[in-house]
Amino acid sequence: MTTVAQRPTPPSVPVVTPRPRLVSKVPLRSVSTEALGSLVASATAAIALVWVLYSRILPFHGTLGFWICTYLTFLALFGAVSGLQFGRRVVVDRVMTAVATTGGVIVVVVLVDLFGYTLVEGAKALRHLNFFTHTMSLAGPLSPLTKGGALAAAVGSLEQLGIATAISVPLGLLAALYMAEIGGRLAYVVRIVVDAMTALPSVVAGLFVLSLYIVTLRFPASGFAAALAISVMMLPIVTRAAEVIIRLVPNSLREAGYAMGSSQWRVVWNVVLPTARSGLTTAVVLGMARGIGETSPVLLTAGFTQELNVNPLSGQQVSLPLYIYTYVRFPQHTEIDRAFGAGVLLMLIVLVLFVTARILGGAAPGEVTKRQRRAMARATSRARSRATESATETRLEHSQRQHAVITGEEAS
Repeated sequence: MTTVAQRPTPPSVPVVTPRPRLVSKVPLRSVSTEALGSLVASATAAIALVWVLYSRILPFHGTLGFWICTYLTFLALFGAVSGLQFGRRVVVDRVMTAVATTGGVIVVVVLVDLFGYTLVEGAKALRHLNFFTHTMSLAGPLSPLTKGGALAAAVGSLEQLGIATAISVPLGLLAALYMAEIGGRLAYVVRIVVDAMTALPSVVAGLFVLSLYIVTLRFPASGFAAALAISVMMLPIVTRAAEVIIRLVPNSLREAGYAMGSSQWRVVWNVVLPTARSGLTTAVVLGMARGIGETSPVLLTAGFTQELNVNPLSGQQVSLPLYIYTYVRFPQHTEIDRAFGAGVLLMLIVLVLFVTARILGGAAPGEVTKRQRRAMARATSRARSRATESATETRLEHSQRQHAVITGEEAS
């Protein structure tokens, strides 16, 4: 009996599964305890190291250079400490987060320091009521702070800014709508001119209005001439910002309006502008903030006066920036205090204008305000109460019908 030799089975080869590649996860919007500790330790070490180098080893001096070197050293140490614990992606993310956060903190600190210093220096003049109700017509350089005020400058600034806003905002919005909605070859030329006007020095705008309005047309120097020069400075800011905001409106909204049979101007008026209202308000505020702080156009076109002039069409008219420029150059401390007080008043006016514009502009597209949420809640509660009342009436009618049927059956 012959046997068939069995073929030897090959040895089993183990299947090696590759290890998954470990990818360091980048935590989003989370601050751990070790990250905060590394941040504090790096900042402390950077301050100590740069202080030793500045004071003992290197021949450097100066506060600004000290803090710049400290900041760069802090970033290097923070990146090195993070590199001991995490991978490259996490280190880059942490360093860039630290750069962005410290940049925002530095901006806030500078603004708070600027406003706080101006407020402290101007409080000496602001504590007197006459600063808001009197002019400098009866006050001299040696007069105390109980005499004179910035009433004429405040009135002049408000009138000039109002006239400049009434001129520049409609023209800027129309130019932005032309470039964003209509377009064409001329739109390219308009955009180039607007971009060139953005970098226009304010003194050139003042000289332009002075040569054209006052010298050529022989109109007197007045607040209206200053408003014309300010509107020249505001116009490119409003136009460029408004064009960017209008281009951000989704095309689907325009197409929906066209699909309903609306014309282009109707779509722009009823769809594009209401959608971009909040952003357009921001554009107007940016232009107003640029115009209210101009000094040289007012000096060239409106002159300087210590009297109150409420008529911007005739006579010289002073503004708050020109008031500050004039009195801050005096050697007397009282005049410098008046200039700082006018600076605080100017910042308060800008703040009031900004808050008012934001309130009038409303919320962003798709954002529901508190008043709208309250109105929606009231409408929902009324709808529920009406539904409850109708359900109660239905049940009552049904019960009455059943009662009538039972009563009829018993009678029969």
